[in-house]
Amino acid sequence: MSERVHDLIVVGAGPTGIALGAEAVQHDLDVLLVDKGALTQALLDFPTFMNFFTTRDLMEIAGIPMSIPHDKPTRQDALAYFHSVAAHYKLPLALHEEVTDAHPEGDGFVLRTVQDGQPRERRARAVALATGYFNNPICLEVPGAELPWVHGYYRDPYRHFGEHVVIVGAGNSGCEAALEMYRNHVRVSVVHRGSEPKQSVKYWVKPDFLNRVSEGSISAYFEHVPVAFEDKPRGIRIRPLRGGEERFLACDAAYTLVGFLTDVDLERRCGVRVDPRTLVPEFDPATCESNVPGLYIAGTLQAGSDTHAIFIENSRLHAPKIVKHLKGRLRSATAS
Repeated sequence: MSERVHDLIVVGAGPTGIALGAEAVQHDLDVLLVDKGALTQALLDFPTFMNFFTTRDLMEIAGIPMSIPHDKPTRQDALAYFHSVAAHYKLPLALHEEVTDAHPEGDGFVLRTVQDGQPRERRARAVALATGYFNNPICLEVPGAELPWVHGYYRDPYRHFGEHVVIVGAGNSGCEAALEMYRNHVRVSVVHRGSEPKQSVKYWVKPDFLNRVSEGSISAYFEHVPVAFEDKPRGIRIRPLRGGEERFLACDAAYTLVGFLTDVDLERRCGVRVDPRTLVPEFDPATCESNVPGLYIAGTLQAGSDTHAIFIENSRLHAPKIVKHLKGRLRSATAS
């Protein structure tokens, strides 16, 4: 029996991938979503009790309303909603299967994947990369960053009751985590290389954070960087950027909340040209097609290292562009 050839394989089963899959199903395309994690794995890794800043109407995809009683969805709202969309459209899924590369062959693509340590191949007439960035937290290149008590994802404050936690980074994630921990009986210190929190911190979060720092409820070490995480005794060694002595902060746990990187390695293995400075891939904004004909770039991957430039509310618009262009390609191929 010959290997099944899909019209479109979407690499990534997050909100953008689901939007793409639903759009493809509505246009009678044979689609498959492949993801190395679970469905909406990124949302599963979000803080447990987070609320989205985006309103519910801007998160809606595929013509399915997000029927919740409040304007700003919670993580649980989003999980239930996107899973319902996938169920409604009966999206074909290949989960916990990692795509290692995709290369053109004949009039389509061959994708090499690995599942449970076993390699396999899948075939498609077109491929869309929608892997996002949240599965790739930036790991600090300092000794001890790999220790088990140093975390790249923040879940909730309750596991740290009565402990001292050090957070590296004062962006949205760092400031919100620090505030949530402080309000749940955790002693918090924040280490940040800037002289103040990042400019991108939400306008209602920043003054709250700075007020807690001013009153001494949260300790902040601005213009400091980590030197090492040490196990015996457990803690983090930091140094000031402008000269001065290192200091050691004893702690029970640390969180390195300094951002995420898109998976440019996969893009490059698929033949996509990526700007070495911005990490922005080469693609046509009108169609989302990359420099590799038939291979599309969707979602936050388009923004490269500027991961705050694209959110669910604008990445959902990539699906109709891609499907419209792909249908045109398939019609042309059939006519010829």
